[in-house]
Amino acid sequence: MRYNISKEKISAAYSLPNTSLSAGYFLSEPETRTGPQRIRLSVSQMLPWFGTITARENYASSLADADYLDLVIAKRKLALSVTQSYYTLYLLEAKQKVLEENIQLLDTYEQLALTSVEVGKASAVDVLRLQIRKNELQQQVEVLKQMFFAERANFNALRNQKQSLAVPIVSQLDLPVEDSLLNNSQIDLNPELLKYDRLYESVIKSEMLNQKQSAPNFGIGLDYVTVSERPDMDFVDNGKDILMPMVSLSIPLFNNSYKSVTKQNEFRQLELESQKQQRLKVLETALAKAVSQRNQARISYNTINRNLKQAKDAEDILIKNYETGTIDFNDVLDIQELQLRFRDTSIGNHKIIL
Repeated sequence: MRYNISKEKISAAYSLPNTSLSAGYFLSEPETRTGPQRIRLSVSQMLPWFGTITARENYASSLADADYLDLVIAKRKLALSVTQSYYTLYLLEAKQKVLEENIQLLDTYEQLALTSVEVGKASAVDVLRLQIRKNELQQQVEVLKQMFFAERANFNALRNQKQSLAVPIVSQLDLPVEDSLLNNSQIDLNPELLKYDRLYESVIKSEMLNQKQSAPNFGIGLDYVTVSERPDMDFVDNGKDILMPMVSLSIPLFNNSYKSVTKQNEFRQLELESQKQQRLKVLETALAKAVSQRNQARISYNTINRNLKQAKDAEDILIKNYETGTIDFNDVLDIQELQLRFRDTSIGNHKIIL
């Protein structure tokens, strides 16, 4: 809406000063050769100096261009927020699946433990410990569900949808084989920097308009005076009305205000240059940080995948030991805790890399 307002101001730039209309009646009639004057009607129109309207239009157009980039920035930020929210939903659902898989695995361990208790190879404490662990995981699942509902409400709000609207989540997001190339030269095309260029241009247009406004204004007008006939005389043009075209000129002799605006525009240009450089450094820092986090996440992701494989191998060894009667359920829980931690971190790094 703000951009639409800016575009509408371009149309307003074509306007001219108000047309002046006046009417007067002579209470004391001035006598002329052709008769006494009765009524005086006047119309006048002031006109800006040549090119002023065009300069005003160019200035309004430059401001609209800057507001359009605000629109582009808002769209990009909204797209970013929607993407981040969706990845968070994916993260929460993926964690729930991991926990549910581990709960099912604990059910299997519990059956093993019960069987071991029956044959005297394990104690009831091992069974209770497995049940306690399963309860803890179930609690985490319930908490994750509530977090998912809250994030779903945020996701739907960003898209202007009902908070309770179901959001389909893909089962797997594939990681790119290679990371996209990012460099500082691409930052120059960021709308947040382009906006400063548009604002700088608007200051230039503002100064051009200021120069035009400091020039004289001229006006045109027309006076019409009604004249009554002289009854005691008969001659040509007796009672002829008066029609008088007029031209006026408005000269800004005291133009300190225009000089002040010129100075203000110079300072404004310096301010915008400094703000652009400052914003450029912020974006460069943010990019460097994001690239570093992505690289760290990929390194951690690859390491965790190797650790998960080794933890799985350790789990297989423990299960095989059950056949020989040497299973230690404390070790089983420790290995499962490791796998949970690894998979939880792996999912988080997966999100960052994407």
